[in-house]
Amino acid sequence: MDVITRPSEMIEEYLESSIDWSFLPENLAEAARYGTLGSGKRLRPVLVILSCEAAGGRAEDALPAAAALELVHCFSLIHDDLPALDDDSLRRGRPTLHVHAGEPMAILAGDLLLAMAFGELTRMKMSPKQVNSLVDELATGTRDMVVGQVYDTLGGLPAEQPALEQLQLVHRNKTGALLRAACRMGAICAGSDEPTHQIFTRYGETVGLMFQVVDDLLDVTQSTEHVGKATGKDSALGKRTYPGLLGIEGSKQVVDQLRNQACEALEPLGPAGVSLRDLCCYMAIRTR
Repeated sequence: MDVITRPSEMIEEYLESSIDWSFLPENLAEAARYGTLGSGKRLRPVLVILSCEAAGGRAEDALPAAAALELVHCFSLIHDDLPALDDDSLRRGRPTLHVHAGEPMAILAGDLLLAMAFGELTRMKMSPKQVNSLVDELATGTRDMVVGQVYDTLGGLPAEQPALEQLQLVHRNKTGALLRAACRMGAICAGSDEPTHQIFTRYGETVGLMFQVVDDLLDVTQSTEHVGKATGKDSALGKRTYPGLLGIEGSKQVVDQLRNQACEALEPLGPAGVSLRDLCCYMAIRTR
């Protein structure tokens, strides 16, 4: 899709050429690059760039922040795939890193990417206040993502909550937190004021939840070969999902509602929000 192609190509080039992998041992560098480069939708860094532009900033100024967020996302995928967690052997259409390079190297490569992510933010040519805000945003998103992973795999959800609210709590953290952070970080890169910042917060929270509802649908409607990762695992493991609670058609209705809410959140931006609206509509109908 055109709205993704331009910023994703910018991100891929930045990850390939602007991050210094040369100081690493060769085997660690190979593992880290394998876990980072050459595949993936790059949706989170794309959101950083498009949000920055929608708020009046330049894509080039947001690249280090976008790369930092993508490094955190890649770290989370590497660790999430480990045998101790989801135990997946396929990611983005190829063997997961622990299958490719061994479990110890996968753990350490994930650790490395998390540390490198925050180092990237020191390269931002912005005011100390903006950089501090970016660090705080990325740290908060990472923390909330880990909270969501714990809820999803180890439990601890509030027992008094209804099942649907528990599921929303998992999704808003495990998947939604970094998508919300992406939009907010883009607004910070553009130097937006607080009312504008809140627009991106509302949009990010809504598309973050929508993204995971769509993921739940793909898990029961698409093949492993098409999606590029194992499907059908959630239901097999007895995890709560939107199709499991609401059915496929009910889940599609939720996607439509969230898409409309996200687009409505962008209305104050006028024409500047077109790319984010287009991206939201694509995310609602994606098939992988």
